[in-house]
Amino acid sequence: MKLNRSLGLMLASTAFVSIASAAFALDGNDVLAKMNALTSSSGIVIAAQGTSVDGENVTLTGVTVTLTTADNKKVPVGDVTLEGVTESDDGYEIKKASFADLNVMENGNGVSAADIYVEGISLPSNPEPGTLSSIMLAESIHVGATKIIAENKQVMTIDETTATYTVADDESKIDFDAAVSGIKVDTTSAPDPKAQEAIQALGLQNLNGEITMKGSWTLADGKMDITEYAFDFENIGRLDINFGLSGYTLPFLKSMQDAIKVAEANPDKAAGQQALGMAMMGLMQQLTYNGASVRFDDAGITTKVLDFAGKQQGVDGKQFAQSLKGMLPMLLAQMNMPDLQTQIANAANAYLDDPKSIEVSAEPAQPLPFPQIMGAAMGNPADLAKTLNVQVTANQ
Repeated sequence: MKLNRSLGLMLASTAFVSIASAAFALDGNDVLAKMNALTSSSGIVIAAQGTSVDGENVTLTGVTVTLTTADNKKVPVGDVTLEGVTESDDGYEIKKASFADLNVMENGNGVSAADIYVEGISLPSNPEPGTLSSIMLAESIHVGATKIIAENKQVMTIDETTATYTVADDESKIDFDAAVSGIKVDTTSAPDPKAQEAIQALGLQNLNGEITMKGSWTLADGKMDITEYAFDFENIGRLDINFGLSGYTLPFLKSMQDAIKVAEANPDKAAGQQALGMAMMGLMQQLTYNGASVRFDDAGITTKVLDFAGKQQGVDGKQFAQSLKGMLPMLLAQMNMPDLQTQIANAANAYLDDPKSIEVSAEPAQPLPFPQIMGAAMGNPADLAKTLNVQVTANQ
């Protein structure tokens, strides 16, 4: 009797575990559907030939991505493995999504990339338009060694591309940081003979550098601050662009997505794109300009450019720089902005004498709505320069 009772208990337990496992098993198709619920509003539709589940891992086979905003261009992605997938009432959390190596070639042009993955993905059950849940959030994105081919020749390689996103605990702000490192560009295949002559003279046959970006996005007021967007290349210099605007809120983003959907639904593609352009112009009225600056720190390219240009005129680089300084007042006189003309002339003279850095900034005393800026630009550009507080400096 005890044996029968024990055997019955074991069978019942096994049945319970089987039923429970089935009840809590992941649904690969549902995971894919929730991805599309977030990406489709941005014109991206993800499809898979099949899905399979192994514990907390979901494999999507034969994945393709259709770009509805680019004439429904379909991009083959291959297999995608989702690791550490967990489900709750709030939706799915995915620890890591790994992609097959990319290798796309067409008519001797293409790109290949390896070690592609995204970490920390959230897929809400019921994304609400105009809220943070309507955006596919990820903690980081990684792309490994990348090669770009043009006319059957390798013209660029990239060691690594990374991006990280940090959401505040109260979901009021997102900080982001991205880098494209180990960029190597081969310019020796440029077809224009004059371009090749300049490349040789300036020593730009092989470029090495990186691109970095840092910034933040405050959701309540839509304040977007790009505190660093830099292109830094050896023996050339570092170009850094900073800017800030407000009004880029989640409702603003939803309005953009709605405008894209309307344009896509229009059977007349030309009319749809025209309507989309008008809608975007209207949305721009909601944005506010906070400030911007562009700075270049020289790493030797300016002297080479002056020497090369001077050689074309039969003089050396220093003589050519002096001739430029002499021409500036006449060229700037056409601006009819005396204060700004003086700034530009002083900065240019200082930079040409000793090339270190030059910067142009436009930091108004207070944020300016875009309609006000556009109106001033059409009315009196000289007043606009004062309103934006345009400053030009060198070697500071």
